[in-house]
This record gives sequence, C-alpha cells and structure tokens, in this order.
Amino acid sequence: MSWRQYRNIEKSEFLLFSVDTAAGGGDYTACQVMSKTKVDVPLVFHSKSTTSDFIPELSRVLERVFDFTGLKPVASIERNNGGAFLIDRLAGINYANKYDIFKMPKYGNVQEGDPALLGWLTSPATRPKMLQELKDAIEKQVFRIYDKQTINELLSFVVVQTSSYWKAKAEVGAHDDLVMALAIAWQMFQICQPEITNVSSEKVMAELPKENLFKDGFY
Repeated sequence: MSWRQYRNIEKSEFLLFSVDTAAGGGDYTACQVMSKTKVDVPLVFHSKSTTSDFIPELSRVLERVFDFTGLKPVASIERNNGGAFLIDRLAGINYANKYDIFKMPKYGNVQEGDPALLGWLTSPATRPKMLQELKDAIEKQVFRIYDKQTINELLSFVVVQTSSYWKAKAEVGAHDDLVMALAIAWQMFQICQPEITNVSSEKVMAELPKENLFKDGFY
C-alpha cells in the first residue's frame, strides 16, 4: 500500500483520517492524516487502488494508531462515488471499537431528530465552503504540509468559469484527490475532539515495545 510518512507519530496524538474515494478507471484513492495535536499532516496515502480495496488496510492502520497513541482516531470517507457503502463497511469491521467514524454537521434545512450523516458529503453547498476554508488556512500557514504531491496538486488547482458560475478544480491533466481529502481533513480538524477512553495512553505505551512503531513507516 502507498503510504508516505513524514515524521514519527507520538503517544497521546489525536489523528484524523480523511478519504477521497476512487472507483477505478485511473482515479486515485487519497487519504490525508491530519494531527490535531501537532497541527500538521504526517501521513498520506495515495494509490490507484480502489477505495474498496483500501478499507481493510485503513481499518488496520486506524487500530494500530489507537494501540500506539491511546486515543481513538477519527475517520471520514467522502460519501460520493459509493462512499456511503464504504463507510458502513469500515464501521462494520471496527470490532474492537478502536476508532470513530466522523459525523458530518447538518447544513441547510434539517428536521429535528434526523440521523447524523456519517462521513463527508461533497455537494454544491459544501464544496465552496470547504475549499475556501482550506485556502484561507493554507494562506495563513495554520498547519504544515510535507507531501510534495499534495503541494503540486494545490498549485495546479485553479478557478474556472462555467456557463453559470465559477468553480475551483484541477487544471486539465492534473488530479485533485489529495486536495479534496485535505479539505475534508481541515473540516474535521475544526470539529473533532479526542474521545477519552477507559484505557490510558500511559498504560497502552507500557504494554508496547519501546521503539516508535511508526518510526520507519508501516512495514
């Protein structure tokens, strides 16, 4: 699997996993892992593999993060392109309850008692907001990005005029999977708080090898 790691993960670190989906046909599955503790993006997944194939690997890494940090990571999958089914699948294999699924805030007209929407829905209402807020955060240098492919996608992300409105998108021949995953991660960063578990991070760390499990990557 195509993970890229840019620094060691630390105990008691709260990590947020956001996934932009791919159904095949040359599209990429992209996962940005943002640290709310360190305010950076230490882990990135980027592969032409389908998101369905990525789900077991994602679950394994989420569990490993919990075992190492002592805090439940939170995962969000974009609901578009069949993502709603993949969210249910990721939740269904969370047998040990070592990670949480992101609950999207409700926008627009909603009825009291409506169920929470799991994952992230990119829509005409949410897309401009998430991209504008990502742009603002990057311009203000709020968080650190290490991944060159993400930076290249950001540099090739342009605003084009359609017949009726302006739209931000990747320029011709470029991809925007990493950008969209990063935009979702930044939305999560502003909302998510770590869940206090019954197992302290000190106890978890005492039962693990002394070396950082993520020092040399996942493998």
